[in-house]
Amino acid sequence: MIEHGKVILSDDIKEKFFVCNLEKCKGACCVEGDLGAPLELDELKKLEDAYEAVKPYLMEEGIAAIEKEGKYVLDEDGEYSTTTIGGAECAYAVYDDKGILKCGIEEAYNDGKTDFKKPISCHLYPIRAKKYDEFEALNYDRWHICNPACDFGKELGVEIYKFLKDPLIRKYGEQWYNELVELIEKGEE
Repeated sequence: MIEHGKVILSDDIKEKFFVCNLEKCKGACCVEGDLGAPLELDELKKLEDAYEAVKPYLMEEGIAAIEKEGKYVLDEDGEYSTTTIGGAECAYAVYDDKGILKCGIEEAYNDGKTDFKKPISCHLYPIRAKKYDEFEALNYDRWHICNPACDFGKELGVEIYKFLKDPLIRKYGEQWYNELVELIEKGEE
């Protein structure tokens, strides 16, 4: 376990390898699972504000689901997540011409239409963040659909914390990330 500020990271984040391999998994994380992408409270307004810019990127089924259920949903545990299409694909997911699911929010962001990149839970994946009163825990979420990403990461020699540099900086800041790398490289935890 690595303790860094008010964040506790599982050792897997420094030890396991991971690089998304969309050619193999086809973006399965956007369709598999029980709910849509987990949302932080501050992301609800960001999603509301970005929706009109994102809407042209979405599939008709996604727009219909959002118009019926809302831009996000509240689950039985009192947590928010993105709306899904019939309990399957995230309503914000779009298929490209190769049949790969991508994020419509991120597509709009990449085109300069919004400043909301995508939910941080998606950006941080395969790390899942869980907030507690005194700290936040970051754990590696092992999932069979990501086996190609594990293999690809191992082949390239890229550990999870390196693959997720940008989202970790987005969430905690560049100084925090640089200190984390220093802790890991020095073997101090």
